[in-house]
This record gives sequence, structure tokens and C-alpha cells, in this order.
Amino acid sequence: MSERQAVRIREIAPRLAFQDHVAPTEVKVELVRRLVDAGIRAFELSSFVRPDLIPGLADAEKVFATVPRVPGLRLGCCVGNLRGLARAIDAGAHSASFLLSADEDFARANTGRSTVDSLAELERMAAYAADHDIVLGTYVIFAWGGPTGPARGGEDLEPLAGRLLDIGVDHWILADSSGYAAPPQIRELVTTALARIPAENLTVQIHDARGLGLAALLPLLDLGVRNIDTALAGSGGHPAMPGTRGGGVCTEDAVQLLELSGVDTGIDLPRLIDSANWLAAEAGVPCQGFVRHTGPVPDRPGRPLAFRW
Repeated sequence: MSERQAVRIREIAPRLAFQDHVAPTEVKVELVRRLVDAGIRAFELSSFVRPDLIPGLADAEKVFATVPRVPGLRLGCCVGNLRGLARAIDAGAHSASFLLSADEDFARANTGRSTVDSLAELERMAAYAADHDIVLGTYVIFAWGGPTGPARGGEDLEPLAGRLLDIGVDHWILADSSGYAAPPQIRELVTTALARIPAENLTVQIHDARGLGLAALLPLLDLGVRNIDTALAGSGGHPAMPGTRGGGVCTEDAVQLLELSGVDTGIDLPRLIDSANWLAAEAGVPCQGFVRHTGPVPDRPGRPLAFRW
């Protein structure tokens, strides 16, 4: 372990990119293989949801059965109901995250349920997960606001947070699904969450729809958050929001920023860049990002480039 502080980058492109871009199973498995070679050990691999709604992820079981296994690998997924959770358990997922929306309109559009009904489903799932070898957590999608409504803050999270803890779900992914949050908003909402659950149970996922994604990362380190979701080449989208930029904050750009800031990611940046370019050129996935075009900042021989965070 490096003396530098460390973060766990969880790669979500296998789910986020392919829910909006249909590709063969072999392409998804090859993507994971390349990312494992680059040093990534945590993935959101797919979603166990209705294939007629998300056809790009209809092969979730096959992907879980086929991806290469290495020591330390952690494979997560999204689930929308109890049936999806049972499928995830059968497929060998280490963790599953329920798709809970803080936005009522999107909740109904995405799953056909209100937020209240979604919480009732999550309660049933929590009882089922307690008897099985899986960590059940939940997303809070649009935690900072959106997709069209006003921004949300800590006071908006409080009642939902209390209900989640009553249910017994204390692993949360706060998702800035519409890219609303600058650093002050990141600090406010994350501070509210950390008053309820320990930092090791919190993951933050930023979607870079408004160019604020990288700016949101460093405040997380100040707050003690060490679990960060990113998407290779800024890829991703959502079928329920066609035409909108739904990609996650770009993995290779985030890794460069963190490493230059003295934070250990354990990821080989050149291999990561190669994987990002492969995803765009060979797999044909729409991609964003900067460092894959410009190349990383050159190191200075004999002098440390990063400062201690």
C-alpha cells in the first residue's frame, strides 16, 4: 500500500455504457478484461432488469458467468425488484444496488413505481438479502436534483435517509445523475449522508452532464469518501432520457487528477487510456474525455509530480 491516501475507483461503464448502446457479450467481457489488466478491481457489471426495457443488458447472467476472475475482484450490479435481486444472487454478484430515484417523475418513468412504492419493494428485498450472501445497497438517483426539477440539498435527503435506515439499508450510492453539483453542493449533501452512515458505506457517482464532474472529486477526499464511481471515456446514457448526456465522470481523467493530487488509485493510466480508445474506436461506444486525446501529463524524472493530499 502506498503512503499516499487511496481511493477505490469502481468502473461503471459495463453497465452505464451498454444500457444505452447495444453490444455483444464478447465486447463487454473484453472491456472488463482490459480494465482488470489496468488494475481496476471493482465493477458495476450489469443490471438485472427487464430485458424489454433495457435490451442492452439482457445478457447480464452471461456477462457475470464469463468475465475473468482475479484476486480482489468485486462485482456489483443494479436491481429493480426482488426478482432482479434473486437473479443477481444466482449469478454470483457480490453486491446489488436498488434503483431508487429521489425524483418522483423519473421514478415512475423508470420503474413504473412511486418513490414510496419503491421503498416498500426495497424493504422486501432487504429481508430477502438478509438470508443470502450479498450486500444490498441502494442508489439515490438524482440526489442533487434533476432531471428537470430544481436542485436538492441536505434537507431533501434527510427523510429519505431516515427511511432507508429504518429498512436496514445502510450502503448508499449518491448519484448526481444530471450533473448539478459544484463543490459546495457536493460537500453539503455528502456531509448530511455521513452523519447517517460511515464513509466506507458511501459511494458517490457523478454524471458529467454540465462539466462539473472533476471539480466534484477533490472535495470528496476532504470529507473522507474513498469509494468513487466513474465511467471509462465518460461513456453512458439512459434509454429513458434519450438525447441527454448521461455519461459518468471520465475514469481516465479522474485517475490522472487523483494521482497528480497525491491519491493512490492503483490503476495504470496508460493501459486505461488504451482501453478508453478501444471502447470508442473498436466497440463504437460514444465517448467523451480529455486525456485519451491529449495524453497524460509527462512525469518529471527524479522529481515527484504529485503533492501529498
